[in-house]
Amino acid sequence: MKLISSNLVAIFWAFIFGEIVGYIGSKLEVMPYNMWQVGIAAAVVAFVAVNGIYLISKDS
Repeated sequence: MKLISSNLVAIFWAFIFGEIVGYIGSKLEVMPYNMWQVGIAAAVVAFVAVNGIYLISKDS
């Protein structure tokens, strides 16, 4: 249960922070901003990172 909750929390916060960083980056680079594309990419990166860290530190 702890792994599921840590994944959900990481995905939620990555989506929020990804939106903020994506919006600021799009305004600085004068590029179009796609909310869902940025949020989903950030969530996938967070999901991979959380599970990668868990798998690396599981045997410690």
